[in-house]
Amino acid sequence: MSHHHAAVPVPSAWQYRAERDPRAWVAPTVATVLGALLVPVAFLFGGLSVMATDSCGPDDCSQALTTTLNVIFGTLFFGGVLAGGAWLASWLLPWTRRWSAPRVWLAGLSLLPWLFVLVLVFNLPEG
Repeated sequence: MSHHHAAVPVPSAWQYRAERDPRAWVAPTVATVLGALLVPVAFLFGGLSVMATDSCGPDDCSQALTTTLNVIFGTLFFGGVLAGGAWLASWLLPWTRRWSAPRVWLAGLSLLPWLFVLVLVFNLPEG
């Protein structure tokens, strides 16, 4: 009598999730291309947004304008660090089907800070 047990077959859903994803490169590549376009534009317009204080001077500007400018610069710095981490993670996740949804989410999230900065810059309140 043998004490060896036969291997339990793996369910097909598990096999599917463990397979290599042939399109794993798509979301990080799209995020890389869009990021290469958005990052310089966000930094350029974010840096130029300080000129909104030219008409009122840095001490006499409205609280709404100074708050928005602080949010812009905070987003460029802290959002840039988080976006870089999300972008890097989207490339470094295992290229299996199990990780395809988190990869797409991380790639998309890596673009949000740059889009947020551009929205704020183009909607600056009156000084």
